[in-house]
Amino acid sequence: MNTILLILTLLGAVTLFLFGLSLLSGGLQKVAGDGLRNFLASMTSNVFKQILTGIGVTAVIQSSTATTIMVVSFVNAGLLVLGQAIGVIMGAHIGTTITSWIMAVFGFSFNMADFAYPLFLLGFFLMQSKKHPDRKNIGEIIIGFALFFIGFAQLRATAQVLITPEKLGFLESLTNMGGWSVAIFLLFGIVLTVCFQSSAATMAIIMILVTTGVIPFRLAAAMILGENIGTTIAANIAASVGNTAAKRTAISHTIINTFGVLWVLCIFPFWLKAIGGIVSFFGLPDPNVADLTDTANAEAIRTSLLYSVCTMHTLFNVVNTLLLVWFIPLITKLCCMIFPDKGEEESFRLKYISGGPLSTAELSLNEVDHELVHFGEVCYNSFKYVRQAINERDPEKANEFIDKLVKYEEITDRIEYETAAYLNDVSKGEISSASALRIKGIYRIIGEMESIGDSGEAIGRILKRRDAHKKEFDDQMISRLNRMMDCIDGAFQAMLDNLKKPYQEVREIAAANDAEYKVNECRNYLRDEHVTNMEDPNYNYQTGVYYIDIVAELEKMGDFIINISEAIVKENE
Repeated sequence: MNTILLILTLLGAVTLFLFGLSLLSGGLQKVAGDGLRNFLASMTSNVFKQILTGIGVTAVIQSSTATTIMVVSFVNAGLLVLGQAIGVIMGAHIGTTITSWIMAVFGFSFNMADFAYPLFLLGFFLMQSKKHPDRKNIGEIIIGFALFFIGFAQLRATAQVLITPEKLGFLESLTNMGGWSVAIFLLFGIVLTVCFQSSAATMAIIMILVTTGVIPFRLAAAMILGENIGTTIAANIAASVGNTAAKRTAISHTIINTFGVLWVLCIFPFWLKAIGGIVSFFGLPDPNVADLTDTANAEAIRTSLLYSVCTMHTLFNVVNTLLLVWFIPLITKLCCMIFPDKGEEESFRLKYISGGPLSTAELSLNEVDHELVHFGEVCYNSFKYVRQAINERDPEKANEFIDKLVKYEEITDRIEYETAAYLNDVSKGEISSASALRIKGIYRIIGEMESIGDSGEAIGRILKRRDAHKKEFDDQMISRLNRMMDCIDGAFQAMLDNLKKPYQEVREIAAANDAEYKVNECRNYLRDEHVTNMEDPNYNYQTGVYYIDIVAELEKMGDFIINISEAIVKENE
């Protein structure tokens, strides 16, 4: 029973460790906010900056997986090209090694759990701040940091009781199989990382296994190689429902780490000697010949093993990056061969939003902003078919355009539904109050856009009824409707301009207000003119009804368009 309880305690400690790391990472990303996205999108003008960006962002948010998924989404959204993304990913591989050093220095050398409870107190008071969202986010970071080290301390304490050479004697047979042992523990590293979805958790377990003498340094190094392959799985899952560029970015992550593992395996004995030489240079025992049964030097040997694991992790990623950075164009070509272009992509699907939100809600809204521009362009394309349907004299061709309007109404429905579903997922995460208000504004925008599609279909139905009653607009009516549609076109251009501006840049909507004024003025003129024409006995009443119904529907469309610009301004406020 004690063993079962210890196992459950161990699993609970791992869970607390991962939860603390997730809270820490999420809080850091919320504090960084738009600045982090802008930094990642702008600091990529050359390979050196790309690598530094990857290192910096990963060091800040303490998650290479979050950085990589963010990069995949940026490529999916067209903010980065594949070559730039590969450089950032290489930097992320180096940045993630900082977490290992933090665990080695603070988790083993000091008992950080002793400081955790005062940190909880500080974090709790900061999180009660309602007037200052940044303080609340900083409180979240502090609590995440405390949970991270409490989980790690409990993990280490439980593992020292449960994970010992005596209790895990069955592993001895696996450690004496030569090259097969390396392969088995490499696979073990992959499986652990896939299960935990965290390279930090795998590294923590490797540190415990090697410092308790359960496995020798040679097999700990093999597990580190496996962890570097396992950490690529999350990015590939995130990209699986993205566009071709996103899939290429994710597979580049796998190619880089897999190639690195292969070349290290080819020189594995020499590689281990090199690590031993580096550690010995700093006055610590050689980890390759470490013997924890030597009680006189046990503490120095444990320290050597611990720092050797971190050195292995860092040196692998640094050397692999230095080797492959010269071959980024070749890696780009290889990724393009694996995921070739499929020709013109389907136009009527979500273009920028990937399968699910990013690792934190704060970083998911960038994709939505670009999707709104795409949605606005879809609505504008629908409006073009409205103009063609009204102007077309040939009934068969007119019906083709009307059918297009029906199709576009279905498209706008689908885009609204899928975007709303994505926003629902984003809202389930920890988001700042500003982002919560921003999401409300986006809900309104996509609702208005869907209504534009409805208006287009409604105009198509009016034209169908007109044709069914064998009525036809005369040249004057069509000319007046074109005048109204010119005003609507101007409103669309103002809306698209506002959507394309960076978030928080739209402060006034003079062009949109001017467009609405012109639409309303034109509507009033045409309506008054219609009332006057009704007194003319040559004016066909039923044709006039269809005509004025279209004018009313166009005016509704103009209202929906101005509502979108108003929602953008309100969202920024």
